[in-house]
Amino acid sequence: MPTSSRPELQTLRDLIRYGVSRLRESGVALGHGSDNAWDEAVYLVLHTLHLPLNTLDPFLDARVLPDERARVLDLLDRRVAERQPAAYLTREAWLCGHRFYVDERVIVPRSPIAELLDQGLAPWVEPESVRAVLDMCTGSGCLAILAALAFSDARVDAVDVSPDALEVARRNVADYGLQDRLTLHRSDLFDQLPAAAYDVIVCNPPYVNSASMAALPDEYRHEPALALAGGADGMDLVRRILAAAPRYLAPQGVLVLEIGHERPHFEAAFPQLQPVWLDTEAASDQILLLAREQLA
Repeated sequence: MPTSSRPELQTLRDLIRYGVSRLRESGVALGHGSDNAWDEAVYLVLHTLHLPLNTLDPFLDARVLPDERARVLDLLDRRVAERQPAAYLTREAWLCGHRFYVDERVIVPRSPIAELLDQGLAPWVEPESVRAVLDMCTGSGCLAILAALAFSDARVDAVDVSPDALEVARRNVADYGLQDRLTLHRSDLFDQLPAAAYDVIVCNPPYVNSASMAALPDEYRHEPALALAGGADGMDLVRRILAAAPRYLAPQGVLVLEIGHERPHFEAAFPQLQPVWLDTEAASDQILLLAREQLA
């Protein structure tokens, strides 16, 4: 939007209202941390003005300086014109109150597994008994870090095939000071991973089926296809994971696997399995739990 035609917005409330209208009018796709235009506009405004993301009310009627207004409108213009997820514009994503660095080398963290880890996978896992955790397809490393925080006595391994993703994960691991307990591995799933016995394996693999991939909104096309596409039925990597996981699970170990909206495809591909489906506040029928004995 040309600077000369920009509205003279005076307060934080004005900027947020304008942002909501602009996002709704432009029809941007949401789902990378925000599922509605209000939350997205609030985040972009507060982030740009370096205000706490969980404290809005005291600032709503505060007047903004001309350069502050320009920075907010510039970011809103980019969000609408470029159709990039907000997280790529701000270089951060939030999961369960934890901040992670992100850029276009990784998908934007949004896995509902984060909520389960925040609860220590209770009641399905006894946190004090967990000594070894694997995060398969780690991307930005967010789930591996949340696992390390949830299971303070455990060592954590995190795997990804993408060296670019591992660079992002390495930055996040360093930000949390977990280099001594969290090890990153480059591997094509389990193929190059050293032998181990994990009490918990968490995995958010590429699982989007080919028809859904073809229909993705522009925002999702900015993300690495390698981290999204799961083949014709979305189960290409899931098949490999389920086949190899028993060799890497401790006798009482469990696999926590996210499959998004692919439950019908999962059940068609694995009719013999009877997983426990784990619901969160944000998702149902998207995460399953399987014990080693079910897979062996």
